[in-house]
Amino acid sequence: MAKIAEQQPVAGPLRILGIESSCDETAAAVLEDGRVLSNVVAGQAVHAAWGGVVPELASRAHQEHIVPVVEAALREAGLPPDALTAVAFTQGPGLIGALHVGAAYAKSFAQALGLPLLAVDHMRAHVLAHFIRDDQQRPVPEFPFLNLTVSGGHTLIVLVRSPLDMAAIGSTLDDAAGEAFDKGAKLLGLPYPGGPQVDALSSQGDPGRFRLPRPTVPDLDLSFSGTKSAFRNLVLPLRDDDGRLSPDLVPDLCATLQQAILDQLFAKLTLAVERTGITRIGIAGGVSANRGLRGRLAELADRHGWTVHIPPFAYCTDNAAMVAMAGDLLLRAGRTAGLDVVPLARIPQR
Repeated sequence: MAKIAEQQPVAGPLRILGIESSCDETAAAVLEDGRVLSNVVAGQAVHAAWGGVVPELASRAHQEHIVPVVEAALREAGLPPDALTAVAFTQGPGLIGALHVGAAYAKSFAQALGLPLLAVDHMRAHVLAHFIRDDQQRPVPEFPFLNLTVSGGHTLIVLVRSPLDMAAIGSTLDDAAGEAFDKGAKLLGLPYPGGPQVDALSSQGDPGRFRLPRPTVPDLDLSFSGTKSAFRNLVLPLRDDDGRLSPDLVPDLCATLQQAILDQLFAKLTLAVERTGITRIGIAGGVSANRGLRGRLAELADRHGWTVHIPPFAYCTDNAAMVAMAGDLLLRAGRTAGLDVVPLARIPQR
């Protein structure tokens, strides 16, 4: 990560413009002292035809969307640009071309107005989404807590000691859980994004009709590449000569895949609770919207006495409110970035 310049904390109400461009959502948000004034997200339908995110197309779409999205966020917040305190942007991890679009815009915006610049780690921002304030009254996690962060590109178990002191104590060694959902859905001929489709059909299926092996991975780490391969080996022989699956098989296959993924996630999360003794649990990331995951987590919480925290759906998927929230906390700590900061496709999480 680029060197962080240490400055004196800024006093008064902090109005942070957040910019998110790590993958296939162009997003901008304005927070005032952690409270949402606006949160605008532009998706990219162009990827549906390809069954997944195409990096070059994502970069072009970000270039097209970023100016109107930021303008919409400021308009919805009712603030002119010179009323802002600072600009926060996603430094990484993510698609490097997409990150460059957001970083270049944020740096230009901050430089033009003489505002502090804040470089945000996307995965830490997902955790800090728990602390975003809006019109919904909900408790925030007490420190320390464990956060299961699950998205299309990342799967982490994070020990959160304070807003700026967190460490991944477990992570996937290869593919992310969200990718396993999406690639499994593609094998089944379901439209992109496939994860929500698998979740919806799982409730209609029998997870015991088929079997997928569970990988053996040491400690708190996870692995989903083998799950993807095993699912492919399960599905391909079930197709007819035209490559189609019988519709009655799809719900059962979805239920089988979802159970295999969730079994791995919750086996490791349960082990993390046992090892740390921490029973305050947060979940974040796009896959935290999965109803099967939420249901399993609620069951475990009831059984073991865990306290569970889940951000509203708008702050689970990629969004700029979480980037602005992370920026608010960085600014209060005096941790701003220089104009030489560069986006990073990978940021070590341990």
